[in-house]
Amino acid sequence: LQRFGAPFRSDYGEVAPVDSDLPILRFIFVHHVRNFPFLDQAREKEFWQDKLQVFLELFAQKHISSSEDRLEESKRRKLAIKAKKLVELMMVSGIPTASGYEERIRFSELEVVDRGAQDQGLLVNTPEGHSINGWDVNVAGVRTTSVKRNFRYHQHAEFIIRVKQAGRPDHYVGRRYGEFAKLHKRLRTELPGKILAPLPRKNKSATSHTFFSGGDDDDASSVSSSSTQNTGMAHDDAGSLRNLVATGHRRGASLQPDRASPRASGEYRRERVTLYREDQRVSLRAFLRTFLQNAQIADSKAMHEFLTGNPIKVNEEEMEDVERRKLMDEKRMEEQKRFYEIARQRAKELDVYMERFRRDIVERNGLTQLFQEIKDKERIADLSTEYQKFAEWLRIEVAATIYHLFLAEDNSPELFAQAKRIHSMLPYTALKQVIRFANPAVVMNGVLDLFLAQPFGTRSLAQRVFGMALNDGIRGFQKSIDALVSKINDDAFCEKLKSFTNADEDTKNNIRSEAVADGVDLVVAILKSDDIKPELSPEQIGKAFNAYVAWNNAVENVDDEMKTGAQVFAYLKQLLKMYTRQRDKAMMLSVIEESVTLHLFRDLFKIFYEPLVRVYKSANVYNSVTDFAAFMDDMFQVLDHAQRQDVSADPNQTVQSFIDLCARHQDNFYKFVHEVHIHDNGLFTQLMGWLEGILEFLRHGPRGGKLDMNALFQGAIEMRQIDKATAITEINNLIKWQEERKKWHQDKTRQKMAAENSGGATASTPPPGSSTFRSSDFGINEADLADLDDDDTGSESREDSEEDANPIVAEQKRRAKKQDHLRRNAGEPVKPEVKQLKMLREGFLSMLRMVLAD
Repeated sequence: LQRFGAPFRSDYGEVAPVDSDLPILRFIFVHHVRNFPFLDQAREKEFWQDKLQVFLELFAQKHISSSEDRLEESKRRKLAIKAKKLVELMMVSGIPTASGYEERIRFSELEVVDRGAQDQGLLVNTPEGHSINGWDVNVAGVRTTSVKRNFRYHQHAEFIIRVKQAGRPDHYVGRRYGEFAKLHKRLRTELPGKILAPLPRKNKSATSHTFFSGGDDDDASSVSSSSTQNTGMAHDDAGSLRNLVATGHRRGASLQPDRASPRASGEYRRERVTLYREDQRVSLRAFLRTFLQNAQIADSKAMHEFLTGNPIKVNEEEMEDVERRKLMDEKRMEEQKRFYEIARQRAKELDVYMERFRRDIVERNGLTQLFQEIKDKERIADLSTEYQKFAEWLRIEVAATIYHLFLAEDNSPELFAQAKRIHSMLPYTALKQVIRFANPAVVMNGVLDLFLAQPFGTRSLAQRVFGMALNDGIRGFQKSIDALVSKINDDAFCEKLKSFTNADEDTKNNIRSEAVADGVDLVVAILKSDDIKPELSPEQIGKAFNAYVAWNNAVENVDDEMKTGAQVFAYLKQLLKMYTRQRDKAMMLSVIEESVTLHLFRDLFKIFYEPLVRVYKSANVYNSVTDFAAFMDDMFQVLDHAQRQDVSADPNQTVQSFIDLCARHQDNFYKFVHEVHIHDNGLFTQLMGWLEGILEFLRHGPRGGKLDMNALFQGAIEMRQIDKATAITEINNLIKWQEERKKWHQDKTRQKMAAENSGGATASTPPPGSSTFRSSDFGINEADLADLDDDDTGSESREDSEEDANPIVAEQKRRAKKQDHLRRNAGEPVKPEVKQLKMLREGFLSMLRMVLAD
């Protein structure tokens, strides 16, 4: 930070913009961080230097462990990689060249692959053909079983699961709801620390569906014919998703046909069939498929036994139930497609107006003009035509989102029920009065004083609370450490590893370098190092090295004999990680106990929270609580109506019902936004100006000028810094390498898409109207966005190796992932060596500093 320049303090005095060692980061900070509408009021000395700079320097001195120390991707490293790519994108898009001629490499074939992938958007809900990590699973039906308890038989629902695996015959298994709960519990035991999706709540409701069937006059076969009569289903839309009605079920039968009246031979008849626990079936299917998307869960012993243990034979009546529910799934899929097609068609009708709206937004000060219009006009009806059409487009977007969340997905019944429960529990009236009469800023200031006060210099309540949580973590690590120390049974080994974690960074870096140079594990380098006390005897060093050799053999050869000898080294690796994490917790505790941390937290609260509280207080936001409650009530009524009423004869009515829902409440929402803008004291105007400052940079570049690459190149030739012919050859080689790399990346992406599609992977279906804005409208080229995915190093999500109780298995998985990464990057074109162009570095940096110095 001392090399950063203003507003941070430096031992070298004031650092001029043209002399900054970090010109890109300094430009982003000065223009897009420091002038943020909240932070622009922060004082240079009191906030930036005395608090933020002191805190960041203090945190850096603690030397929290990195990804290399843990052999895993830390969250900080992932965020750093993402931030680096975003900065690259911003600079490449924003800084223009003087010639204005910037050519990018494009491959139109890739667009074809993307368009084909969009057709898989609804595949996740299909009953068959959706293989996930080798499992094609569908909760196909529900049957009733009788279980004797004491003296009586009790009937229970059992879910029939159809299971397919490549190279194996299909089979069915029957599982009760309690067995799904046991699976969840077993997975938590088998994979400790794994974050698992919650089990859907038990739902005993049944749904009814109207089937149209006919063809013969044998009433005994009518139930079966109604489930297989595709002709009647194809030509009459009454058998649609909207015919689902929540009703009570008759105990002892999964299917209950309700015949209206006798019919003549050959006539179609209408049957209302009760599908027992249909909502529970689709929610459990979503639950299983969510689990199977994780390869570790899909390969677990608990999941394998759940899907393969005790297969059953399905009788004729149960197969009829399976077929009917399959028809229901197909109808559900068809109606989802029809809903989105109609919504897209209506959004497409607005394309002319949306194009005008797009041009208004992308032009200079477009966002400011939009929010100024909202501030000046009290109703949506008073807005200009383009903005009214934009509001209409938003209604379609919100309607499609509500439909997708609460009706279209397998887990929609569970989400719908959960939302209704939460809505019924919220005390909206009391909440409104609290917001109306209380002063949140005063309340929060009082709470902060309570938590941050340090009476007589003692620790504050906040420090005690956070310290208690961190100390619990430290004690938890200590229990694991004590268990490992007893298993290792060598105090010198354990003491040496502990001394390494507490050593200074120079010593640690030297030992890490020795480990890399010698090609050995870090634990071996620590144990044989003379810089870490205590010193080991030759016998102890030999014991450690033998354990390391056994470890490598056990990992690579999966030899049970070698695993026994390798266990000591496995414990040593685990112990090093436990010591490292325990030290990290201790360092975080020391940071929290510093007074500057409390002062920084209080200042950040005042900077961000208090202005918003003043705005919401003056804008009478409490009235919007009642409006939101009314919207939720109306939404649940519309959803219930859509589930219960037969409107499938005209699918436009379904779309229109959701659009009308949004239209009924759009004025209340607009009033909320309008009132906030009226009383914002210029806060949101500044926010829009800040956003447009970023867009202005992306579209037109910095005010300091452009990079003149031709002048840089010609000047270097005239000063005899580079050889012209050699430099041109290097430039051509780089262009050729970039073309080959793009082509290689395109082929790899196509193969990945093909593998994902064949394996049942899904691609998100774009919402209606999503193509209104393009990245080029905001100064970002589509090719530059694609470049973000060219280098996927470090972007792969890695499972925490602690999830495996066996450290040898964890190491095997880590090495397998590394080999997989090398395999996926095999054939990547090698970047050509450049020498002449590197001589342009100093001149380029000087020019870049001048361009970004404003």
